[in-house]
Amino acid sequence: MNNEPEKKEDQTPDNNSSSLVQKIQQLGQTNVPQAPDSNIHVLSIIGQVEGHVQLPPQNKTTKYEHLLPQLVAIEQNPKIEGLVVLLNTVGGDVEAGLALSEMITSISKPTVSIVLGGGHSIGVPIAVATDYSFIAPTATMTIHPIRLTGLVIGVPQTFEYLDEMQNRVVDFVVNHSNITEEKFKDLMFAKGNLTRDIGTNVVGKRAVEYGLIDGVGGVKEAMQKVNELIKENGTQEQQVMQ
Repeated sequence: MNNEPEKKEDQTPDNNSSSLVQKIQQLGQTNVPQAPDSNIHVLSIIGQVEGHVQLPPQNKTTKYEHLLPQLVAIEQNPKIEGLVVLLNTVGGDVEAGLALSEMITSISKPTVSIVLGGGHSIGVPIAVATDYSFIAPTATMTIHPIRLTGLVIGVPQTFEYLDEMQNRVVDFVVNHSNITEEKFKDLMFAKGNLTRDIGTNVVGKRAVEYGLIDGVGGVKEAMQKVNELIKENGTQEQQVMQ
């Protein structure tokens, strides 16, 4: 009977050391800062947007079927008053990206996005889907035509379908940002800007000048903006009730 407490005492350091090792292996540090309970939810879209086709395991991906239920839960949760979307993506599945964009833009709560590193390809409509968008000074956004991979049937219908899909992306971006359709298409079909493709690589401040993104900024600016929108939203709700 005297040995049982000794065993428990011996196990405690082992449990602590194993959790410590896990933290070091996963995050490279022993103490991880914990975010306090907040009325703002942070949603990250990192790597490649994975759609209907599963990507190789070495690819860093964000599965859209994981994000869609989260967006519904954010809309339904009364404790969440605002959403911040962190973007660092190379693009990915067009329909999956458009699905995420439509879900984000249909949320009734204030939403703000930050493009960090890159918001390329289908990441562009996701970035502009929020009520207000920021881009880091060194972040980039690649605007290029839609590509098809795999078996392509060489018939006119294939090219018509591709053109229709491209128009869906163009219409969404134009309707949810301040860029004109003509300017967006000029950037999309520009030659000589990209070495192995047609299109344009837009960096930080230039994206704001084109009207694609609302402002240059990072975490501080995004948090200030979403809190500002939350206050405005609360004021409007009070006026409606009165």
